[in-house]
Amino acid sequence: MTGIGMTRSTFTSLSAGGSQPHDRCLGVARGHSPNTSRSYVISASKVRGKDTSSLDPVDALVMPGGESSTMSKLLDLQHLRVPLEQRLADGMLAFGTCAGMIMPASEVLDGRADQRSLAANDIAARRNGYGRQIDSFEADVDIVTAGTVGLDDGPFSGRFIRAPIVERVGDGVDVLGAVDGIPVVLRHGPILATSFHPELTNDHRLHQAFLQHL
Repeated sequence: MTGIGMTRSTFTSLSAGGSQPHDRCLGVARGHSPNTSRSYVISASKVRGKDTSSLDPVDALVMPGGESSTMSKLLDLQHLRVPLEQRLADGMLAFGTCAGMIMPASEVLDGRADQRSLAANDIAARRNGYGRQIDSFEADVDIVTAGTVGLDDGPFSGRFIRAPIVERVGDGVDVLGAVDGIPVVLRHGPILATSFHPELTNDHRLHQAFLQHL
């Protein structure tokens, strides 16, 4: 129930699969948010079918891992590309992980010939830049931007699974975290993106940082 001092914020997931890990992390992060003046009831849903009005009540978008080329095709099949591009251009909050970093990138390297991104985040991301599934690894992510809300407690573990590599960062894009000097956590205005899967760990600081911008 929504009452005094409580705001209902609706999150949607852009994914061909499930978004349960992100739902769990957002739920935990909500309870840990230092913003004590507001609390959030999180309603996670999927963008479905050709009903573009399904984006109207959405406050924030989660773009989880998966197959970016498939996600791109689904946007076109469901006639959601243009309305989603418009919402992102208007400043809708978004959080993309792994393939979800590729989706809003302005430049996609080694993508399929017919693959199109949302061009909302001024970076060049190389698809599967860290290798295939067999090359998956876990590494400590170093925080490189001091004072970032929610990320001041030292490095955290990142799980890289067929992860993209960021090869160019445009003006206005803040690098928040890196591994061996390579950017792996980026923020461009309302868009937060990671090369790895923070939702697969018990460290919810990135989801907390995401919520700070609601």
